[in-house]
Amino acid sequence: MVMERDNGDHDQDHDEKLTPSHVIDPDFPYSLLITIPLPTHRLASSALRALQVDRELSGHVRRSSSLQAVAGGGDATATADHSHGQVNAGQPVALKMLFEATTNRLLRVAVNGFLESMAVVLQVMEELDVDVLGGKKDDG
Repeated sequence: MVMERDNGDHDQDHDEKLTPSHVIDPDFPYSLLITIPLPTHRLASSALRALQVDRELSGHVRRSSSLQAVAGGGDATATADHSHGQVNAGQPVALKMLFEATTNRLLRVAVNGFLESMAVVLQVMEELDVDVLGGKKDDG
């Protein structure tokens, strides 16, 4: 998992590392991009659908998500709504979540909640799906 954060100091190099098209909103100066690699598009899109059910409770936090192919150096980015057909089904995919908030405290609270939910999603996948996380499940 990769996390990149923006503390409100908006130098050009840091903004480009966040995402090339990310424009800083002065009303939401704090941001964090979390990238979680998953082995297949099916698992990534399932995780995304499970996580999108919960909306941010505060109007002071915004969250956006996308899926991006990671194998072969491809740059085929697919949004959650248009992911089918753009990413090879067996190809590793990164789930990207961008959080933006009005304060660093609200950003931390939102990200902590997301990470707890993501941990539950991954545990369910590991317990109920076949060959989810590298097939390292021990039957003993």
